[in-house]
Amino acid sequence: MIRWLWIFLDRPADRFDENARFWTTVTATSLSPTRGENSEFVTLLPESGRPSVKMQAVADDSRVHLDLDVDDVGAAAKRAQELGATLVLEHPDYIVLKSPHGMTFCLTPADRAEIEFPPLVTGPDGSQSRLDQVCIDIGATDYDAETRFWTELTGWTHRPGTLPEFARINPEQPLPVKILLQRLDEDRPTSAHVDLACSDIDAVARWHESLGARQVSRGAHWIVMADPADQPYCLTGREPE
Repeated sequence: MIRWLWIFLDRPADRFDENARFWTTVTATSLSPTRGENSEFVTLLPESGRPSVKMQAVADDSRVHLDLDVDDVGAAAKRAQELGATLVLEHPDYIVLKSPHGMTFCLTPADRAEIEFPPLVTGPDGSQSRLDQVCIDIGATDYDAETRFWTELTGWTHRPGTLPEFARINPEQPLPVKILLQRLDEDRPTSAHVDLACSDIDAVARWHESLGARQVSRGAHWIVMADPADQPYCLTGREPE
């Protein structure tokens, strides 16, 4: 059983400080002390509530990956491989795998901390937002198989979205981070980006631009942005809760 879901923002080491400043500002968090063999890991700590976002300094390109807190890491890794995942690394503290079509994720030991959502983030003009969703971007040919993998791995309920290219997998117990599945119009390895729910997407976009992000494109109810490492993320018109 998945007890907690962590979003990991992997950013290049040579631009890590710049990106850490951006993400701590837009999530109203502060950085934990560094940890890891090369001091590469930090947690984004909200003023209250349980954190659900971490960052990692990496040598290569930016990406987003997930850490899934589970009761039995070894059993969960075995199950993931039975479902088609590939083993990447066995570490004493976690196991790294790739989904059948290429997305990195980690299985980590769960604790029993109480679930408490962090507060909403209020921008300079009063608009509110929350980083509350990871969108798994799946190539068109791989969509059915990859969707089946994530649904069976999590054991969560699959629900079609309002648009045919989207679906959700919902846990029985509410978590601060949701998972959205998106079918792309192209074929490429599975990856992920983060979404922020916003009370006013244009106001939040202006604030983020002032901090070093840029607008990439607009959709019906969202704006695609790029952070200071040029990693895409979305501001959505979903009401932040």
